[in-house]
Amino acid sequence: MNLAVVGHVEFVETVEVDHVPAAGQIAHGLESWAEPAGGGAVVAAQVLKLNGTCTFHTALGEDDLGRRSAERLAGLGLDLHVQWFGRTRRALVHVDRDRDRTITTIGEKLLPAGPLPLDGYDGVFFVAGDVAALHSARRARFLAATPRELVTLRAGAVRLDLLVGSGTDPGESYDGSLDVGTLVATEGARGGVAGGERYEAAPAPGPLEDAYGAGDSFAASLFFALARGDSLRAALDLATRAGAAVVTGRGPYTAQISG
Repeated sequence: MNLAVVGHVEFVETVEVDHVPAAGQIAHGLESWAEPAGGGAVVAAQVLKLNGTCTFHTALGEDDLGRRSAERLAGLGLDLHVQWFGRTRRALVHVDRDRDRTITTIGEKLLPAGPLPLDGYDGVFFVAGDVAALHSARRARFLAATPRELVTLRAGAVRLDLLVGSGTDPGESYDGSLDVGTLVATEGARGGVAGGERYEAAPAPGPLEDAYGAGDSFAASLFFALARGDSLRAALDLATRAGAAVVTGRGPYTAQISG
């Protein structure tokens, strides 16, 4: 299929800590690593692994982190289209003893601007961008989005075939204000609600390492399966396995499932 993702990138610096520090405390780091991630990049990488190809429209700062990010993302095999401006957004991630992650973002989210050349695509996942980029994305046969950019989705006023986001994160709360075909609200290890019915999470296929990227890999896999015509139940089976797999790897890319 001809699939694309429109979204943002953050250069993520991750450190394993004995605990997430409260005010006035000091946390002791064990290991650390750094690479470009963020919702757009993680969704695009998962779509690539399932589909074999993926076009990724994003924006990066005209700086060293932007250049490093572009090199790494292109190295993953993405068909990368970058708009260069501003400063690359950073994120600091703590991974605690329970292997959960706490994220602090630094700087403005850089949003790819439309119009974008997305006519004739089988599917586009709109993670972040401006209204013109959203209108370009709607020219695809199947359009998915996340409620993280609810203001833009309202302003764009397009029909979404799939809206998928966290049912527990206040930053992804949804008020029913959009024209949505299938609505999915995730609840991590508790499963979630899809199309008005509950589904169960899949068990992790190995020891827990790092939860970063699990939700975005779930969303990407659900988008991929529905765009190719799978039933919602079959799509959820793939998506829950994809989300569960990610937590067994370090960083968002090492344990994503392949098609």
